[in-house]
Amino acid sequence: MRTRSKSRNFNCLQQQVPPAFVEPFDLEEPIESQDPPVVTMADTRTMAQLLQSPTEGYEDAIVVLAITADNFELKHGLLTLVQNKQFFGLDKEDPHAHIRYFNKITSTLKFPNVPSTSIKLMLFLFYLEGAAQIWLEKEPPRSILTWDDLVSKFINQFFPPSKTTNLHNEITNFQQRFDESFYEAWDRFNDLLRACPHHWFSELHQLDTFYNALNSSDQDSLNSAAGGNFLDKMPRDCLRIIESKSKVRRSRSKAIVAKLSTSSSTPGVSPDVVELKDMMKALLLDKKNQSQAPATVKAVEESCVTCGGAHSYRNCLATDGNVYSDIIQEYASQAAAVNYYQGNTSYRPPMVANQI
Repeated sequence: MRTRSKSRNFNCLQQQVPPAFVEPFDLEEPIESQDPPVVTMADTRTMAQLLQSPTEGYEDAIVVLAITADNFELKHGLLTLVQNKQFFGLDKEDPHAHIRYFNKITSTLKFPNVPSTSIKLMLFLFYLEGAAQIWLEKEPPRSILTWDDLVSKFINQFFPPSKTTNLHNEITNFQQRFDESFYEAWDRFNDLLRACPHHWFSELHQLDTFYNALNSSDQDSLNSAAGGNFLDKMPRDCLRIIESKSKVRRSRSKAIVAKLSTSSSTPGVSPDVVELKDMMKALLLDKKNQSQAPATVKAVEESCVTCGGAHSYRNCLATDGNVYSDIIQEYASQAAAVNYYQGNTSYRPPMVANQI
């Protein structure tokens, strides 16, 4: 009886406890090793060393790749050429024009095994001056890696969106001035377009804006050259007519200016005024010559005050020289005074030379 009950309990225990599952052991799996603890060294620097200024952060903003070419150097003449037209960052300066000029200079430089962009990045450091140089020095170190990065930052700094908006408005509201000729208006309009290369105006929009900005006389001239309505022509034909008209007016203006420069007249002054001006110049010159000319002195002829003869009173036989001494003395003094006030300061009668 007891044996039966023990076997029954054992069977129940086997049914209640699930068998344990043992995973297979992988011999190829590496055993992870723990890193040793990091031991922090104590800072043994002195107070003086800790208070010293850091020596890091002196790198330039522009990163120039290492040049492996042998015997490469920037010549002094090249640096002088770049510095002849430096960019100062003034409001009146056009950064787009300076970038075009800089590209024109550096495009002529060719060195074996030296990338052209590296030459541009090296030379651009010498191209800036004043406020522009200060701007580059304030850029974070090693923040400009390529030439495109430099151009992008340069244009955004010195040609902000507000300037683009102002130029865009000037182009849209362009009008020919009262005293402006046709070719002068065309040149000024093109200057505005060049100052803002990203104006986004199509050729059609440009021609339409310029035509409607002209006065009625120049519009009629364009219509006459087009053989009808100027706007009925193709855009390329309209541009050709404007260029042709501008060249003709410019050549005529140069001829007029050359003719005026060879004459004594002043541009914009009527011939009558010019003639009157020349007459006044002649009169003033004649008066000046008269004032500078020395006064003529009439020769004094000897005349005897006693008998009226053509001899000195000293040689007169009618007197012994003492009878009329008082009369002669008075007459001589009056004569000397008259000659002196008339400008003949060099004349002195012998008797009164020391009295006047």
